[in-house]
Amino acid sequence: MNTGDILDLTVPKITRTTLALYAGASGDHNPVHIDMDACAAVGIPDVFAHGMLSMAYLGRLLTDHYEQERIRSFSVRFSAITPVNSTPRCTGTVVKVEDGLGHLDLTMTLPDGTVTLRGSAVVAVN
Repeated sequence: MNTGDILDLTVPKITRTTLALYAGASGDHNPVHIDMDACAAVGIPDVFAHGMLSMAYLGRLLTDHYEQERIRSFSVRFSAITPVNSTPRCTGTVVKVEDGLGHLDLTMTLPDGTVTLRGSAVVAVN
């Protein structure tokens, strides 16, 4: 791990099926994620991804590159919704390596450039 290293993950298209399966697995059945009529009733044009589903994809980015036991911290801030039928991209950049720890900046970005999540992680180098 070196400063400037970049991690990359293109997320599979987030479909209505993805949202329904995630709702079942997580127990998060909030209508804004699965019911178009409920969204329309409150002025939202369509369903959108669960925030924790989006965070899970950033977690996958980390575990695709580092063993789970090396991850010391992982946090995110939600900055925009991830719409249904989008294909987000997760990236991580190693911004610092010191005292045996790598510090990463993380983002999930839509194809139009909208950043939906910003986060950070600390990973043990060895």
